Amino acid sequence: MQNSSKHKVRFFNTTGPCNPEDHYMLPPADRLVGAQLDRYIGDKLYWILHAPRQTGKTTFLQSWMREINSGDKAIACYVTVETCQGVRDAERAIPTICSAITAWAERYGLPVPGSGYNAPHSQLNSILSDWAKLCAPNPLVVLFDEVDVLEGEALISFLRQLRSGFAGRAAGIFPVSIVLVGMRDLKDYIAAAKGGIVPNPGSPFNIKADSAMLSNFSKDDVAKLFAQRTSETGQLITVEALDFVFNESRGQPWIVNSLFMRATMRVLQRTGTETVDIFHVMEARKQMIEARETHLDALGVRLRDSRVKRVIQTIITGAIDPPLGRTNPDVEFCMDLGLITWTSEKGFTIANPVYEEIFTRYLNAEYHDSMPPPSTWKWQKDDGALDMDSLLREFQGFWRTHSEIWEQSAEYTEAFPHLLLMAFLQRITNSEGRIEREYAAGRGRIDLAVEYRGEWNIIEIKLLRKGQSPETVKTQGIEQIVRYHDTFKPGCGSVNTQVKGCYLIVFDRRPDARYLEWGKRLSWETENGVTIIGC
Repeated sequence: MQNSSKHKVRFFNTTGPCNPEDHYMLPPADRLVGAQLDRYIGDKLYWILHAPRQTGKTTFLQSWMREINSGDKAIACYVTVETCQGVRDAERAIPTICSAITAWAERYGLPVPGSGYNAPHSQLNSILSDWAKLCAPNPLVVLFDEVDVLEGEALISFLRQLRSGFAGRAAGIFPVSIVLVGMRDLKDYIAAAKGGIVPNPGSPFNIKADSAMLSNFSKDDVAKLFAQRTSETGQLITVEALDFVFNESRGQPWIVNSLFMRATMRVLQRTGTETVDIFHVMEARKQMIEARETHLDALGVRLRDSRVKRVIQTIITGAIDPPLGRTNPDVEFCMDLGLITWTSEKGFTIANPVYEEIFTRYLNAEYHDSMPPPSTWKWQKDDGALDMDSLLREFQGFWRTHSEIWEQSAEYTEAFPHLLLMAFLQRITNSEGRIEREYAAGRGRIDLAVEYRGEWNIIEIKLLRKGQSPETVKTQGIEQIVRYHDTFKPGCGSVNTQVKGCYLIVFDRRPDARYLEWGKRLSWETENGVTIIGC
């Protein structure tokens, strides 16, 4: 049924928490993993909720608060401590948290505790005790958000004061239930606050009952989310378009909402009822990536972190790094941030194709922007089609002229050849084409599929390292690209599924390769229908 003009049309939200009056949304509690909400208040339990940014944590907290306060069994209040970001000393952080408590209680029309307490080492404990008395006979539940901003002594003091009141928690005495929410499990922040030392049983928050997570949308969730718009406006979406949204996002809530928002409000008119198809969401994806919205830009900044760099570079290059198992602290850090995922079929991969695109563009932006304009290259046939042979010969020349100088300033040294080649290809595909990437740790390669004006070429990148035989690497590469060709399925929205050419590019990364003459380093040959290019 279409929405009546008397009713406000909701929209897909990408900024701040969702609320059911303004936004299409699904019950966030349905995505909790490892949580038992019914127990936490009745059994007086403290617990942790962690999930990457923009997955719905704050939406869940405020929704749960409203649900609790709609009954008569408890009083709940949401409090964010984000104003303490960068404040490591407890003397400043604890009074700031106490001020936040009074401000949020006042905002929600709840009993407001006083703030005239001294001695930061006990101030939080005192204000929570006072607050619990004001709420009596109802028990008090406190939902602390953005706890991950707390650092050093500020974090330790915060946790110790919660723990000191835990033993006597009861209605009128101390909050009966507290949830601490952030991007990572709290043990990681405690370790950081203690100089990297892993918490022992005496750590200041060994009182948590659960450490829960908030999962991404399932494929059914994505369909149900758009179905709300269909119900209100009559606007439909094709199955192919829904599949594309899920495949590109892997259910990451912000990406799903962003694609739907752009498709319905920018690619199409906000109040229109034209069916959303695959090409509308593909255009939405392109706009989203080019806009470098805050969420995506923030992910790019994370790539400079040394812990992230080691993991992401291993995935991009397809290398094997035995210490990088799922219990490795750097891997746990990346997984908690939602940057990577692990499956038994593929091992470690980037979390979703949109992030793959964003990471690549962020890391090779300097190369991409500094390259000569494509108008100076030979890369097109007379009919305007892509001449991949000519383009890759141009790249060989570019590699010979610029690679040694540009690599000196590269942060991701091992992935430098991959990033430079992709930047080169992006200069062409930015207008009328696209690149699909497939890389994962342990594969020993990266697979690229380049589409231009409906024609596909596939490229495999391999590195020749110290101690490896050039012939063995070439033979492996040919076998791998033939398998890739046989299983290749172009992305959604492709009219032409035929592969026009197969290319294996081998970068010689042996230490002594730099001493070889360029005439010996660069090569071009064809074998078994595969063009092998040496760089």
